[in-house]
Amino acid sequence: MNQSEPATRPRRSSALAVLIVVGAVAAGVLADQWLPAVTRSVDTLVGDHDGPPGATVLGDGNPSLSNLDPGLLAALREAATDAADDGIELVVTSGWRSPEYQRQLLRDAVSKYGSETEAARWVATPETSAHVAGAAIDIGPAAAATWLSTHGAAYGLCQIYANEPWHYELRPGAGANGCPPRYTDPTDDPRMQQ
Repeated sequence: MNQSEPATRPRRSSALAVLIVVGAVAAGVLADQWLPAVTRSVDTLVGDHDGPPGATVLGDGNPSLSNLDPGLLAALREAATDAADDGIELVVTSGWRSPEYQRQLLRDAVSKYGSETEAARWVATPETSAHVAGAAIDIGPAAAATWLSTHGAAYGLCQIYANEPWHYELRPGAGANGCPPRYTDPTDDPRMQQ
């Protein structure tokens, strides 16, 4: 051992500690950016969509909100008001969709994933889509989806699919009974088998 070895080890430990901290910060930034980027990617696959992405739940005049089931919209607005009290803004990344837009999303997903079977894990047909029925909404950014995941059952708002943490639907009994178990993905949902 020479005299420089002991001095090198603490520098290596310090450098390693700095790398760990920088990595943790980067992971936090990426996680906060991941959810809105993923949810926006579905809605920006085509330029023609049914409402401006990034509208807040409390906004008006957005067809992706105004065409929602009235019970879902009321629950979302109540949750958004309470989330705002906690400093969280619920942003709509997708709400109601026209059948034409849903068809385009499905075509794009088939192209992206290589088959209808794989695409079905992410995008429903217009006939089975809860978005087309006005019964689903996608929420971002990550902090908003996390808030809704924690508090949503009190408003009857539940995540339906394990692979889509941004996708919420109204389950009125959730306030008393909790949200039902999540499907792995839409292919496990009996409603998609129609």
